[in-house]
Amino acid sequence: MNNSLRKGLIVLLLVAPVAIFAAPLPSSVRPAIPAQVQQLICVDYRALKNSDTAQQLKEQVLPENLKQFETALKGIGVSTERDVDTLTFVSYRQPKQGVQIVGAAQGVFSLKTVTAKLRLKKIKPVKYHDSDIYPMSEGMEMTFLDETTLLFGGGPALRGAIDARDGYVQTLDSNPDIANMISDVESGAVWSILDQKGTQNMMLSALGDASRLADYDTIKKHIIGSRYTMNFNSGVNFDMDVLTSDSYTAGMLSSFFKMGMIYKKANASPVEKAALEDVSVNSDSSKFQLHFKANDKQFQSLIHTPLFAAVSR
Repeated sequence: MNNSLRKGLIVLLLVAPVAIFAAPLPSSVRPAIPAQVQQLICVDYRALKNSDTAQQLKEQVLPENLKQFETALKGIGVSTERDVDTLTFVSYRQPKQGVQIVGAAQGVFSLKTVTAKLRLKKIKPVKYHDSDIYPMSEGMEMTFLDETTLLFGGGPALRGAIDARDGYVQTLDSNPDIANMISDVESGAVWSILDQKGTQNMMLSALGDASRLADYDTIKKHIIGSRYTMNFNSGVNFDMDVLTSDSYTAGMLSSFFKMGMIYKKANASPVEKAALEDVSVNSDSSKFQLHFKANDKQFQSLIHTPLFAAVSR
């Protein structure tokens, strides 16, 4: 599993949604997503304040790139805890430059407030197309997509997203395999979409030894992508759909995963075995589905086990 995918999966597990919260993809962000998107994650950041489990999870596995995002935002006077409602993370593949990551923060801050603080610090923008780009800490840069939405990231990543927004490269809407999955998950407080290659790698890692006993190399060609949601309304609920081209592939993935769970249980700790007992897998038409549910106490114990480390890193 590559670094960007691992980090993306970790970010997915960082927050604790509540039923009244949701993180739809902001309309200002969608046009700035290049077509070659690898992973898309939306987080209702307000939900972080509403669960002790989420706070423990954040402290345990907060990835370095998210720390950098938060530090960079604080450097321009934006507090993720106070000012940010929704965070969107986009990983996309850029020709000759590999995977790029940009973040978008939407909240109660405003263009006028932030730019006024930047002027006081004598930080001046540079023009790229029609956008004003400002330097941030941690080697990042930022621009406003609208009055209350910041786009930020490393220079090449940020400019690639602006190129998409300004029509210089194709956008998310020209990639139906990804775009068509969004409507089914964006009502969740935390959700993620992963492309074909990323899903293939994720499933290979999750299957472990079971993938060596089956013809996974043939099966993986029929994997289209995956989507995830997590909520903490009543304990912890995690749901994943892996979309495939046919019911046979979905059924085989279900069988492989059940086989992998048997292998993991053989060497698992009591806490890990209890967690695995709460994992259910099945196939529904061309979808492989996984569901995990645990109470807060069970999940907080699971955070510190090798099993959780294997899933989250």
